Amino acid sequence: MERQSYTLPGLPDWHRCAVMGILNVTPDSFSDGGKWLDPGLAVEHGLALAAQGADIVDVGGESTRPGARRVPAEEELARVLPVVRGPAREGVLVSIDTMRAEVAEAAVEDGARIVNDVSGGRADGRMAKAVARSGVPFVVMHWRGQSRAMDDLADYRDVVAEVAAEVVCQMDAVVSAGVDPAQVIVDPGLGFAKGRRDDWSLLAALDAWRALGRPLLVGPSRKRFLGELLADPVTGEPRSARDRDAATAATAVLAAAQGAWAVRVHEVRATAAAVRVEAAIRSYRATAGQVSRESGSTRRSLSPVP
Repeated sequence: MERQSYTLPGLPDWHRCAVMGILNVTPDSFSDGGKWLDPGLAVEHGLALAAQGADIVDVGGESTRPGARRVPAEEELARVLPVVRGPAREGVLVSIDTMRAEVAEAAVEDGARIVNDVSGGRADGRMAKAVARSGVPFVVMHWRGQSRAMDDLADYRDVVAEVAAEVVCQMDAVVSAGVDPAQVIVDPGLGFAKGRRDDWSLLAALDAWRALGRPLLVGPSRKRFLGELLADPVTGEPRSARDRDAATAATAVLAAAQGAWAVRVHEVRATAAAVRVEAAIRSYRATAGQVSRESGSTRRSLSPVP
């Protein structure tokens, strides 16, 4: 599939699927909670993610796992701001993962260059105007409600059509509030108010999102649907979150092949290699197609070796 090119304010064009490395500074995230609470260690990890091939480091201070409770804004600010500043000062492209306008504004002031809002602007009515003022790219993820109740909201007749339609409504809302359409990145929200079959259906139809005309961010990392796919054949126990990275990398490269602008992952190194392989194959296919067109043939014939 031919890759669409997008111009996003303040961001480079990587000419391939970008890799967003996850840096959770939370005690309760589902696979790495508590690991990077110390700001110094978190900054070191952010720099390590960049060294391993992350194009973007996504810093979040509030867990959005199913059932998670919200934290006070002051606590979220205290967690994320030192961790945004450190990598940003070293030239790392940082995004802020938050549903709060005040956190987004403070993080952008401290060097974040993307706002990644899992609620797509719905959790905080001030978010869209804050993003509009900042001018930075804004991730609008499909969202039906807060984490504590999301599993009860996974009710679809046609998940691909309904999720896309709801994201369009969210896009329209933030644009009406002043966000430039050129700032918008869309995300189908794998695992958020989705059942296992819903996630697979969305992944199988990512190319349909090209019709929205906006870059697509996909976040499959260590998600429940992968753990269930890889469940122990005897006990039926889902594979643990930290043992889903190979499946995550496979999912990420399939997303890249369907035109995803970026994939969001915990373990960067394997995914960074995988998307570069996909980009190389895409490039060679394009070159071969050009050669075929110039030679007036759509297929090269091979003669038997004597």
